[in-house]
Amino acid sequence: MALTPATIPALLERHGLKPSRALGQNFLADANTARRIVRLAALHPGDQVLEIGPGVGSLTVALLEAELVVTALELDRHVVPALMETIGPDAAKVVIGDALSIDLAELLPDDGRGWHLVSNLPYNVATPLVMRFLEAAPSVRSMLVMVQREVGERFASGPGTKAYGAVSVKVAYYARAEVVGLVPASVFIPAPRVESALVRLVRHPTPPVDVPSPDRLFALVRAGFGQRRKMLRGALRAELGQRTEEVLAAAGIDGRVRAEELTLDRWAELARAAGA
Repeated sequence: MALTPATIPALLERHGLKPSRALGQNFLADANTARRIVRLAALHPGDQVLEIGPGVGSLTVALLEAELVVTALELDRHVVPALMETIGPDAAKVVIGDALSIDLAELLPDDGRGWHLVSNLPYNVATPLVMRFLEAAPSVRSMLVMVQREVGERFASGPGTKAYGAVSVKVAYYARAEVVGLVPASVFIPAPRVESALVRLVRHPTPPVDVPSPDRLFALVRAGFGQRRKMLRGALRAELGQRTEEVLAAAGIDGRVRAEELTLDRWAELARAAGA
């Protein structure tokens, strides 16, 4: 059952529901947008898909139309009856749980086929969710996520751009990311106050840089961007202490540059010089 701006309010009323601001519930009310998301995910019939936060099922319907095998993870148990009315019984596996804490190995059994994450993510937890699945769910081979536009640009940005930051470097370590579309607020009920972006992330088979410790690499990146107005020789002092100038020199990096000027490759050189 395709959902529209006319049918969603009636569906919510039948189940005694109101969108929860605390849970970031903005229900997609445009079937064309849902089908566009599925098309941009570039999947094939039979592929295994995890949808986080299906809500009342607008995107879930489009995923099922594409003959994908869907596991829908929903935090709000009260909305599940409305979701089931939309998609019908046994059309998808529905799990009640929190994507930030659920056991990922149990949720995404690795049978060799891999998984794909396709979701309209709650804005307030989009970044930690994407980071968790990149770090802790290697069976997830690709993601197509709808997030706040500024967040999407941060995921996909490169050195020298305004949006480039610690999150951008971390994403680049795990995946190739690109903004593949924008979505207006008008296709949601209720309409959010921001524009949304569609971001596709494709996991690297192996990280593009070799470092002794990814955690140490990311600690250096966080330190560098933590005081992004400072030159690196100042910003990294909290992490490297008196070794800062020595490590920068060993990596061949001018201590006067700022964090946003370094590519992932250069951050990796810095991590190796630091013995990280």
